[in-house]
Amino acid sequence: MHKDLYGNGPAALVCKPGHCLFSLMEQQELIPHLFRTEFRKITAVLCKLFGMEHIEIAEDIASDTFLSAVETWSFKGLPANPTAWLYAVAKNKAKNYCSHHAVFTQKVAGQVQAVTTVEEIQVDLSEENITDSQLQMLFAICHPAIAVEAQIGLSLRILCGFGIDEIAGAFLTNKETINKRLFRAKEKLRAERIPIEFPPPAAINKRLETVLTTLYLLFSEGYYSESQDTVLRKDLCIEAMRLTYLLIENGQTNLPQVNALMSLMCFHASRFEARMNKQGEAVLYHEQDEQLWNHDLITQGTYFFNQASTGASISKYHIEAGIAYWHTIKADTKEKWESILQLYNQLLQLEYSPIAALNRTYALSKANSKQEAIAEAEKLQLTDNHFYYTLLGELYKGIDNQKAKNNYQKALGLAKTRTDRHTIQKQIDQLV
Repeated sequence: MHKDLYGNGPAALVCKPGHCLFSLMEQQELIPHLFRTEFRKITAVLCKLFGMEHIEIAEDIASDTFLSAVETWSFKGLPANPTAWLYAVAKNKAKNYCSHHAVFTQKVAGQVQAVTTVEEIQVDLSEENITDSQLQMLFAICHPAIAVEAQIGLSLRILCGFGIDEIAGAFLTNKETINKRLFRAKEKLRAERIPIEFPPPAAINKRLETVLTTLYLLFSEGYYSESQDTVLRKDLCIEAMRLTYLLIENGQTNLPQVNALMSLMCFHASRFEARMNKQGEAVLYHEQDEQLWNHDLITQGTYFFNQASTGASISKYHIEAGIAYWHTIKADTKEKWESILQLYNQLLQLEYSPIAALNRTYALSKANSKQEAIAEAEKLQLTDNHFYYTLLGELYKGIDNQKAKNNYQKALGLAKTRTDRHTIQKQIDQLV
């Protein structure tokens, strides 16, 4: 696998002599790209160096580095290697900060072994240390003491380089709420004195479970986007995949459940282009154009699924990856839906979820009958969920079209986004 697939560090831009003066438009495109890919790396390394209690200082130095880039590159043009330029400036700014803040310098020097002066402080922005720092930050952020929403928010901010506006958009809330949430989470990290390091081997499995839950939810935030303007937030999904792949690259965390989660993400990501039409509207599974599926990602998903099979136990990610795999086979066969149904049965035994139970009823309708599925679905009584009524509308279609329409109308009243309402309205119109 190539790291570039998951945005794991852009290739350095090396200009030929005399060709480094890019247009303003190109600079405007490059700087946001570098901010997304390099801000997180610089912040993670500085957080590891300074300690979690100085996380704002790390973020400020990283932000100042990009402010310097905007100011300098606007007048002088792009340097031969923009990424290397950013790293050099970040190192100098970190040392300058230390030299001008004596108390801070003494604290940092006391924490870094064998360092007694500012000049000796090493800001290691090597690829190996960047990767280790991001992984160690991931384990720190995903500490059980931090609320799940705050874990995702901090991950987006520190490890994915998302701005506060973007995070607010992902959670359908405002900047003030996100700022307060992140502030409380950072205070909790300080109060708990959570170190930026890998957990000891005996504890890594337990802590890894929380990390994987956060990455799973981050991917889900993008895959089932509730943004008013889009069905799918690919950027959230790609960041979840990138961080999961970092776990796979590390010997301590390259475990079956991690590969299973990566497999699940690859299978879902393979259908990104088919899930939306040119108008940005959702395309239902049975209407998707298989030609738009990414078969390279399906192949990679299969590879990670095979890697996941080496363990002695099965996680929910194994089962969900199996379900996602069968959805990469477009043929509407009884074998396919019976296999999916059995996997849902297994998933519900392992970890019950009302939404998983609801999804199971669709597989039941395909494997057995719509009547049986309707009876099972109505037992769930998920009356505050528009997916519940949408599924009932689909199941009643062709059996009792009036009931189908009634359920779709209830779904329409509960739908939170414009795209969901549009999709549901299309189903109602088809019944008239």
